[in-house]
Amino acid sequence: MRKVLITGAAGFLGSHLCDRFIKEGFHVIGMDNLITGDIKNIEHLFKLKQFEFYNHDVTKFVHVPGKLDYILHFASPASPIDYLKIPIQTLKVGSLGTHNLLGLAKEKGSRILIASTSEVYGDPLVHPQSEEYYGNVNTIGPRGVYDEAKRFQESITMAYHTYHGLDTRIARIFNTYGPRMRLNDGRVVPAFIGQALRGENLTIFGNGLQTRSFCYIDDQVEGIYKLLFSDYVYPVNIGNPDEITIKEFAEEVVRLTGTDQKVIYKPLPTDDPLQRQPDISKAKEILGWEPKIGRSEGMKLTLDYFKAFSKEELRKSEHRDFV
Repeated sequence: MRKVLITGAAGFLGSHLCDRFIKEGFHVIGMDNLITGDIKNIEHLFKLKQFEFYNHDVTKFVHVPGKLDYILHFASPASPIDYLKIPIQTLKVGSLGTHNLLGLAKEKGSRILIASTSEVYGDPLVHPQSEEYYGNVNTIGPRGVYDEAKRFQESITMAYHTYHGLDTRIARIFNTYGPRMRLNDGRVVPAFIGQALRGENLTIFGNGLQTRSFCYIDDQVEGIYKLLFSDYVYPVNIGNPDEITIKEFAEEVVRLTGTDQKVIYKPLPTDDPLQRQPDISKAKEILGWEPKIGRSEGMKLTLDYFKAFSKEELRKSEHRDFV
């Protein structure tokens, strides 16, 4: 049985990857220090013989006994609320954590895929963003701790590939949504849904004309899976190019939830990207991948997940600092 280590296993993306690799017949080792992950996301796997879990911080030495065929490094705070609250840990998991896992991959002869992000493009001056664009990032701004952690992560991964001949893959992940997101993690999809379900007005930062492109979790997992088993070692954008303004998206959420909330506007946070849309030409050509689940279908599935929350859970999820 092939064995895969997935870091950040209790997080949104990591937990869905655990499900996928279990389904594909792998022995899955999940690793997470639970600083932002939730054990509830993977507790359904604990009864399975082909799943094991380590509560461990990857910025410390990582040891896994026996053979290890693949490593997927998804450990990192990924929402603005998290990485603005714990900036040092965010930088450490992107640098020390990645270094540790690359070293483990070298020791085991494993193929390793690292989760990069569209945030390496910063507030882009090129639209849509292709892998050849080098980005526009404020290194000392509040978002720089996440953006630069991921940019360093890409650099050290390519250095290991070039210098040590390590078998590496780099996924540049664009906005992804779906079940198991935290309602209070500050990202726009759970922020709007949470506000709508609590009967609050929806908060837009800026004038609402900034854009995002949302990819449903199942499509994202499929793209990552195909990238891991491809022969391509350079970064690949994985996201949905269906672009929408935040104002239009807020109106969609109001219609979907059947609520009558108003939209209120607040100042735009520092360095918040004004446009975000992936050029997925490489993913189409190299992986034969493109998203299949439209936003209408994906948002209904996501809303159904959050509708199951109790009123108390919804109340506890309230957070005013959405970005």
